[in-house]
Amino acid sequence: MARIFNFSAGPSTLPVDTLEEASRQLVDYHDSGMSLIEMSHRGKLYDEVHHDTMTLAREILDIPDDFQILFLQGGATMQFGMVPMALLKEGQTADYILTGSWAKKAYSDGTLIGKVNVPWDGKEGSYTKIPAQDELTLTPGAAYVHLCSNETIGGIQWPYFPDTGEVPLICDMSSDIMSRPLPWDKIDMVYAGTQKNLAPAGMAFIVMRKSLIEKARTDLPAYLRYNQHAESDSLYNTPPSFTVWMTNLTLKWIKSIGGMKEIEKRRDEKASMLYGAIENSDGYYRNPVDAGSRSKMNVVWRLPDEDLEKKFIAEADKAGLSGLKGHRSVGGCRASIYNPMPVEGVKALVDFMNDFMKANG
Repeated sequence: MARIFNFSAGPSTLPVDTLEEASRQLVDYHDSGMSLIEMSHRGKLYDEVHHDTMTLAREILDIPDDFQILFLQGGATMQFGMVPMALLKEGQTADYILTGSWAKKAYSDGTLIGKVNVPWDGKEGSYTKIPAQDELTLTPGAAYVHLCSNETIGGIQWPYFPDTGEVPLICDMSSDIMSRPLPWDKIDMVYAGTQKNLAPAGMAFIVMRKSLIEKARTDLPAYLRYNQHAESDSLYNTPPSFTVWMTNLTLKWIKSIGGMKEIEKRRDEKASMLYGAIENSDGYYRNPVDAGSRSKMNVVWRLPDEDLEKKFIAEADKAGLSGLKGHRSVGGCRASIYNPMPVEGVKALVDFMNDFMKANG
């Protein structure tokens, strides 16, 4: 089978090595006579995969010992509600920095739980830039500051992590987890849906400072208590074993190609190539995002008119370049160039963009 290049925002493309290894082991895992996803999560074979995945993640992201790794169901969307339920206590305020659709969704759930403040809202600029540190009006003594590090719909990404002082910083990193090293001295919690850079959908990958877990509420239903999951190494209930296994295989792939250093190299090469094609098109392709806030995971652009955009997307699909339609809320085109997207895929897209412009300019 000839694989196409899948630029979808999520679920998204996965490393071929990961898919092939899963295919080889899916029916009969390590000669056990059954699939890993049929096994008890209390058994030895699954337990090895579960804890090896945590070990690999800690190694690749250089996660300090005072952070707990959690695998929880519900994806990032579950965390939109779980974070304020556990951490926004009566009489406290939480800060939500609004940079686009996903930050706003988290904020919306936060308003249902307690008092929230907006230190900065990019609405006036149509969510096309990330605020500078001195533009943030943070609440002294807040329960936490929440941000979305990369907005898939608007194609903007935090190029830095803000200083929040003694207030915990919580980051939704669903679309750029494992794409860059993290300053753990600034961050207290990271959560990410797995369906973009790690694995199929079905799980939230969470890294949470242990002292923050200790502060979280315990008078909640069991599944909503972070301490419940931390104390059981995310084995309180039946975990999403298939997604954990696929995350394990993807992390092994990252390690095999050279770890975070190689990931960054490929990330920058792909982003530079694609933004270069846009910038060198004399305005035929237009990216609306402030240059200093452009995402290296989701690149968005417009063509001279919507009819040309429809034609571009249709012809690209025929050429084996799938998933380039922009989100329905903003239109245009979008290429998601997550870790598993090979450099060759972006080269093929850039060649297509140049050919399309010559034929339709």
